[in-house]
Formats: sequence, structure tokens, C-alpha cells
Amino acid sequence: MTDDVSFDNLQRDRQSMPADVLAELQAADVEADYRARPAYQQNDYLAWIGRAQRPETRAKRIEQMIEELREGGVYMGMDHAPSRRTDDR
Repeated sequence: MTDDVSFDNLQRDRQSMPADVLAELQAADVEADYRARPAYQQNDYLAWIGRAQRPETRAKRIEQMIEELREGGVYMGMDHAPSRRTDDR
């Protein structure tokens, strides 16, 4: 799958997608929701997950990202109106 957004204007180093995170996104059926987010959000989620020092923290962060993608309208615990769900999913 290709990225749906441009990463050309990121002000931080671009993070690569870890295989385990991609597998979790796919298993939760939220990869398209992730790819629809702005580049900075995709990048920030991966950097935040990557900074976890304990496996338990990493797993908790992945789960939070997945829940926010499922719910829509939320990014890192903050309101994100552009991603609010309009479907009955």
C-alpha cells in the first residue's frame, strides 16, 4: 500500500513503519484510517511508539493508536475534528 499523504514537509525525521505495528494496524482493520491521517500524525504515532522503553508501554501505545483510529476524531488524546467518523463503523 502506498502512502496517501505527502511527507515532504515534515519538520521531524520521518519514521519507518515497524513490521509489528503494520501487522497490528492490519489485524485491527484500521490501516486505511491510519493512512488517511496527516503525515505529521502518522509520523508522530510511530515516533511515540518507538520511544517506548518497555514492551508493555509499546503495546499500550499501539493499542491507544488503534483505538483512536477506530473512534475517529481523536489524536494523541486530543480532539481532531477532521478525522471524526461520519459512518456507522
